[in-house]
Amino acid sequence: MSVIHFWQKPGCSTNASQMAALRRAGHEVIPHDLLSEAWTPQRLLDFFIDLPIEGWFNPNAPKIKSGEVVPGMFDTSSALKALIADPLLIRRPLIEIGKLRLAGFDPAHLALAQPAPDESCSGSPDACQH
Repeated sequence: MSVIHFWQKPGCSTNASQMAALRRAGHEVIPHDLLSEAWTPQRLLDFFIDLPIEGWFNPNAPKIKSGEVVPGMFDTSSALKALIADPLLIRRPLIEIGKLRLAGFDPAHLALAQPAPDESCSGSPDACQH
């Protein structure tokens, strides 16, 4: 199968179950810490190329939920600066399979069956942000 680089928020049970699903499907998953990665604007943009700017942001990030950050108010440059400055704002996981880069976990896009009910997030909503 594929070697998948998977940028996650450490401790997120949703990301853990997503990686487990990929491994069960036969993929080799190499986890990375999304929060400590040294992102550059271009490197981050590569994951978002097919998404509108609002889709680059994690809707469950505390600053977005509080209204402190409004994803629709950014242009490309300012969005990348905000995401690099505060990686909790980044939609996750970020996935790299060869030259393919994706933001978010879409089982259909990755040719995986939908997770079984026991694979859903069992933690608090804050621990299970996508």
